[in-house]
Amino acid sequence: KMAGSSPPWTGSAYLFLQSTCKTIALPSLYESSQKKPCVFKALKLALADSTGNVNGVDMLKVHCSHPHLIVQLRFCRQENCRRFLRSYREGALQKSLQSHLQLSLATTMAPLEVELKAGSEHLDEMLKDEDRCLECIYREKPDRLPDEEITELEECLKSLMLHQSTNNNVAGKDCSSLKSPSQPYPPQGSSLPPQLTFIFQGQQFDNRTITPDDHQKFAKSVSKKWKQVGRSLQRSCRALRDPAIDTVALEYEREGLYEQAYQMLLRFIQSEGKRATIARLITALEENGLVSLAEELLGLHSSEECS
Repeated sequence: KMAGSSPPWTGSAYLFLQSTCKTIALPSLYESSQKKPCVFKALKLALADSTGNVNGVDMLKVHCSHPHLIVQLRFCRQENCRRFLRSYREGALQKSLQSHLQLSLATTMAPLEVELKAGSEHLDEMLKDEDRCLECIYREKPDRLPDEEITELEECLKSLMLHQSTNNNVAGKDCSSLKSPSQPYPPQGSSLPPQLTFIFQGQQFDNRTITPDDHQKFAKSVSKKWKQVGRSLQRSCRALRDPAIDTVALEYEREGLYEQAYQMLLRFIQSEGKRATIARLITALEENGLVSLAEELLGLHSSEECS
């Protein structure tokens, strides 16, 4: 057996979700302060359906990697993981997710494609071998506790469901009553950190938060130097400390440099929240000789190739 009485059986996997409907972009919905609680509620309820237990599987982190929404899962008991795998294999989890999203988002349909990975293993290719899937998930030990964002959403959902149990007026608009925590991309102009401006090449710039446009330009242009930039950022960002950068490189090796750079900066943005400012990224770019890319992000010239 893989697990004895001690230590307890724990494992981790990533659930990839993508809507096949052009009008539903799950990452964008999750990045929305109004829709995030609705999407979270649907995820939570569908996962509970898959194990028959609201605590059968934990969400540790939700990543937005367009066009995918990626949910990092933690299983603390083998039997719960086994139930989840059967629900996933039989298509029950996919149907449950679609149904809960449809209700939470008040939409007529929410078709999904799903994929399950544990480390570099694509579990969809081995679903008939349940024990092998369990072994892959067991090998991947959870590398984090639930994010503060997840904890806040959990508490809000509990409060909402408690309220609904005493007042049966359940509607899609209930989602808006959930207080949404910090977004992956905090809106520009909101609650700037103490350093409101910074100097670059003798000019003064607003120290805004990193935007989705910045994120994509960085991933497109930084090329092989994304690791060096990540190591500059890691000095003030715990989420990027070793072995985080090497883990990103390994997990997204097949997807290429763009996705590796995108995922590295995503970790920085999601862990730092409103402190994920353009000034910190510009400093890291300067340290690694990427002045042209820094200028592009600050709008000093049009897009150019940066090596």
